[in-house]
Amino acid sequence: MPGTGAGPSRRSHTKSRKGCKTCKRRHIRCDETFPQCRNCTKHQVRCDYMESYSSDNESQNSPEQAQLVMTPGTESRIDVWQQTGSFPYPDLQVYPPPQTQEYSRTELRLIHHLSTASNDLLLNGSSNLTLWTQKMPKFLSIASSYPYVMHALLSFSANHLAWVHSSNETRSLHIQHGGIALRGLHEAIGNFSHANADAVLAASLLMLWQATDWRSWSSLRAGIQSVLSAMQQWKHESIFAEFIAEEDLVVASYRTHRRRSSLNPTDRGIVLQNTTQSLQRLKMSLNGHDLESSWVDQLLAYLYRLQASKSPSSPEEQFSQLYMLRKWLFWVPVSLLQRNGGQGPAMLTLAHFYATALQLEPLFPDLGSSFCSSMALPPLEAIISVTDAMSSSQGLDTAAMEIAAVMTFPRQAALNYRSQALQFQQQFGQQEPMLHINPDTLSYTSVGNLSPAFAPSQLHYGSSGQQTPSSASTSHSPFLEVPTSQAGFSYGTSQFGAMPSPGFGPQTYPAQESNYYQYGGMPTSGFRGGFVAPAPIWT
Repeated sequence: MPGTGAGPSRRSHTKSRKGCKTCKRRHIRCDETFPQCRNCTKHQVRCDYMESYSSDNESQNSPEQAQLVMTPGTESRIDVWQQTGSFPYPDLQVYPPPQTQEYSRTELRLIHHLSTASNDLLLNGSSNLTLWTQKMPKFLSIASSYPYVMHALLSFSANHLAWVHSSNETRSLHIQHGGIALRGLHEAIGNFSHANADAVLAASLLMLWQATDWRSWSSLRAGIQSVLSAMQQWKHESIFAEFIAEEDLVVASYRTHRRRSSLNPTDRGIVLQNTTQSLQRLKMSLNGHDLESSWVDQLLAYLYRLQASKSPSSPEEQFSQLYMLRKWLFWVPVSLLQRNGGQGPAMLTLAHFYATALQLEPLFPDLGSSFCSSMALPPLEAIISVTDAMSSSQGLDTAAMEIAAVMTFPRQAALNYRSQALQFQQQFGQQEPMLHINPDTLSYTSVGNLSPAFAPSQLHYGSSGQQTPSSASTSHSPFLEVPTSQAGFSYGTSQFGAMPSPGFGPQTYPAQESNYYQYGGMPTSGFRGGFVAPAPIWT
């Protein structure tokens, strides 16, 4: 019998008492990851760490909280929502609706923000004229049952608010929720099934829309293609059946876009000139509509920068150049359509934003239609239907003729794009089966700085000798300093707020005479004859 003290002494056991309530109740070890532990993320339940985090945050008198306190009417609606449990916007048909007791006040404000925008556009009949408001009720319905989808949605909402108000603090909320969403999505993909397919697709879409670097975007896009392929047998049961049908139309284009060669400099110049001329004509029709005119000015300035820059050679450079336009497509339509008053000038402006995305696609062959042009087509066609109906009802009066003239460029762009998509579909048929769903799909995903209000870098100019006002930059990014992939869901250190957003006054750009109507007889994308500046249309 061994003597006392024989062998190594036994280490005393220390038990952490800081685990979350869910792990304690399940008698499993909690990794104490803040603000949501891995076990809660895996089992798709809300971790009480989030409650303590939200409580601690709300107890501080921070600019972030002040920024999220909306109008008294908004705060009142949230109060009633918490008291009654009734979702404030029944017309959206969100089922099941979010349960207020599961979310902090700040999170309820974020949910309310997206719900308000979607409801406003639903009531004024323009929810199908944007990229996302028509889909939001479905996202909300799924998010009520899947925490990682809710975090993706909260991130999207904070992203929009950060853009509207140019707020670093609100953007931190967006980054925080996005990181939790990505971890939850990674876990869900590892347990992919018929039951959670819609949730995986919803979270993937919301995070794809917020990606700010090529590697993250392409990884998420590949994951979505895999999910859609796996859903083919039951796609008719999906809450996103219409979206899947739209994807089926452009899937051949997505498969083959890398086979397309870049446009030669002459063709590239013609595309940019035709688009610029059409925007200049549009601007003449917007006299007296300052907000729409300011956004057309921003889009023109963007095109002038493209004209002065070298054609991007790598996917990363192409992503960087098209990133600004893509973000505008998400945020500008809501800003214009949610206002009171006539929507005619807003629709004409948005039609040209969407048409510009269609026209520029060949300039960025490594991105393909899925980056922004395929998303821009449905709302553009909806605007064309509305403006055609308005023109028909007004007969051949001056206003109707003006609408028809201004819409020539968007209409032709939509027609050409739709025809090419159908040709690709007929030529290549349905997409071959993708690889099995794998959580490694997201292994490189790091969204970075998700704000379109991001400091631009200087362009790389060609041999033309043109110079920017400030040519000291040595950045390798020809357009935006879109951050490279980073560990986690974070944002870079560039100055926030340099890119155009509603948080800033309209920027002015000196008009260069050579930029206006001096293209040596270049075609004008369907505009025929002279153009006389008309009286402003629609009030």
